[in-house]
Amino acid sequence: MRTVKKKTSLEKLETLGQSIWLDYIRRDLIANGELRRFIEEDGLRGMTSNPSIFEKAIAESHIYDQDIRDMALKKKDVKAIYEALSQRDVQNAADEFRSVYEKTDGKDGYVSLEVNPHLAHDTKGTIEEAHRLWTALNRPNVFIKVPATSDGLPAIQQLISEGISVNVTLLFGLPRYRLVADAYIAGIEARAAQGKPVGHVASVASFFVSRIDTMVDPLLEKIIAQGGNKADLARQVIGQVAVASAKMAYQIYKDIFGIARFKKLADKGARAQRLLWASTGTKNPDYSDVKYIESLIGPDTVNTIPVETLDAYRDHGDPKARLEQDVERAGWVLERLSELGISIDKVTQQLEDEGVEKFNEPFDKLMETLTKKSSD
Repeated sequence: MRTVKKKTSLEKLETLGQSIWLDYIRRDLIANGELRRFIEEDGLRGMTSNPSIFEKAIAESHIYDQDIRDMALKKKDVKAIYEALSQRDVQNAADEFRSVYEKTDGKDGYVSLEVNPHLAHDTKGTIEEAHRLWTALNRPNVFIKVPATSDGLPAIQQLISEGISVNVTLLFGLPRYRLVADAYIAGIEARAAQGKPVGHVASVASFFVSRIDTMVDPLLEKIIAQGGNKADLARQVIGQVAVASAKMAYQIYKDIFGIARFKKLADKGARAQRLLWASTGTKNPDYSDVKYIESLIGPDTVNTIPVETLDAYRDHGDPKARLEQDVERAGWVLERLSELGISIDKVTQQLEDEGVEKFNEPFDKLMETLTKKSSD
């Protein structure tokens, strides 16, 4: 009698409509077969990268050193070396995920590569670099990551209209999310109006979750420390703002992609731009290490998680569809912030500004590392 393999907690998420992607990339992960095991044994469905991930991969290992020296001897500059290394990793990872991409008819199996973070406020530069990266990668199952800054929005619309799949990154606020979704739909509309196919164009809107609590919780802690009626209210919302924001984002997603405007495009084969939960590793040790997975499980969503969180969820995850539970409570939590003197719009704008810098800094540090390794 054939034994049926019991599904892991990670695999069960797929039956609930959520795809798990890995927020990590490094050459040896691909070369030693570990990525293949994640795909086959855990149901991993994609991978994301960013400048910080590449900085750690290259600076904290020696596996890239020989390639760096070889390219330096050929007089390649450090940016060219970085691009060659990162593009090769993304291409190799995309090849590992190609079977997932084909099996899911292009829904999953993607690997993301980000434009230079210094272009976050340069629309023209973002478009030009995205074109170059898309052409260089030459894989159908890659995303070009573009930040959800005000200058990123027209770039997103333009790239989608040209058939380039985009992972919209550094997204924090609900008003900005509406603009991101609109840019995607406008790009698809422009493409359809030109009589071009839209079915192969994919996009995710990467909503950064845990960083919201990281910024708001200390503000609430100060209110609690002061005592009084506001302290009681602050106790009721502390640690809940990030998940509440994500839950409301999902309600917006359902509204936007359920109306007639998008249904006309869906009839032509267009895909909805899925919400992706990013920054889901728990930063507060007082919270569960799977807090930002457990609360956000729902249909047609993606959660991209670091290796430690992947291991934690495999070990003690409890997969249940919770994304649409307590939605009224989520709205109540966000409404209470203004009563406490906290502007969530100001918080999310600050997070966006700091997020750009958090990618610029490791990118610049990586350039310094490459300069040093080139001369060793």
